Amino acid sequence: MLSTNRETPPPAAGRAGMKKELPEQFKAYRHVWVFIELERGQVHPVSFELLGEGRKLADKLGVQLAGVVLGPPGEATWFAIAEAFAYGADLAYIVETPLLTDYRNEPFTKALTDLVVTHKPEILLLGATTLGRDLAGSVATTLLTGLTADCTELDVDADGSLAATRPTFGGSLLCTIYTLNCRPQMATVRPRVMAMPQRGNNQVGRVIQHKVPMVEEEIVTKVLGFMSDGQSAKANLAYADVVVAGGLGLGAAENLKLVKNLARAIGADYGCSRPLVQKGWMPADRQIGQTGKTIRPKLYIAAGISGAIQHRVGVEGADLIVAINTDGNAPIFDFAHLGAVTDAIRFLPSLTELFTNRLSPHSRDKLAN
Repeated sequence: MLSTNRETPPPAAGRAGMKKELPEQFKAYRHVWVFIELERGQVHPVSFELLGEGRKLADKLGVQLAGVVLGPPGEATWFAIAEAFAYGADLAYIVETPLLTDYRNEPFTKALTDLVVTHKPEILLLGATTLGRDLAGSVATTLLTGLTADCTELDVDADGSLAATRPTFGGSLLCTIYTLNCRPQMATVRPRVMAMPQRGNNQVGRVIQHKVPMVEEEIVTKVLGFMSDGQSAKANLAYADVVVAGGLGLGAAENLKLVKNLARAIGADYGCSRPLVQKGWMPADRQIGQTGKTIRPKLYIAAGISGAIQHRVGVEGADLIVAINTDGNAPIFDFAHLGAVTDAIRFLPSLTELFTNRLSPHSRDKLAN
């Protein structure tokens, strides 16, 4: 017989029913760390973006924000520390040795894991760059902790756990991942996903120097020389102020000239959605979205792009999004600031002509202001 009188509620499903109590050995882990990516004397801008996000997390948790710098002895390494303080760090950790002059996974992993084991951060954030992805994976594996890659949003839950959100299932869904019973909680974030914080004037603070016993003879990989990236002169969409992009709604590869013409008229860079790269219509360095470039322009014009989640997370940081699509129910209209329900193939030439007639060559670079 089926009884409808249920005095005992069923067990909670999902995370709500999981044990949140940390193992005793992890209760001493505190503070938020940001790895300051320093390569050949240059700090990657994603480090400053993460300091801005790390500041929010640290303030919510009531802990300190620290910058972590691994590099060779010299002015550039200490400049990176000064910049970490300027962008909000309360203190800095430094491992300074000639063995960290060029990035190699083995010495960098040893230095960072040794720092973590000694000083015990609660959260460790790295940029999802080529260097950061390589280092984050090996550090998380060595520490036997969790790592959420390519996050689009970071927050802390009511119980203080890091809530790391990222796209999944090919970009069709967003999921929030928790590392409940391991420390540190690690996450990587792609450049331009988070806003660049305002730089302050304070460039001094408490610096903790850490020594790691390493000798060159024990490191398997050797740096024989350095060759600059031959692709470096290609598209740099992540830092463009104005971007025009095309999608499958353009119908054919030859219609991409309409996107390029508009970009030229307004002094913009140009890109495309993922399907166009898959079809071979544009090179991969022009792809915009979670699996391509994440952009934060002042103006983004999307022509014939439906606006799937994987594209949305790559562009929603733009100040102004203008969508052009024949389908008035396309997902892109859910997050675009302005929209035109029309055929981009007919609309783009008219828009290009309008801008060409209205803008002088000297005023095009002011369009994004």
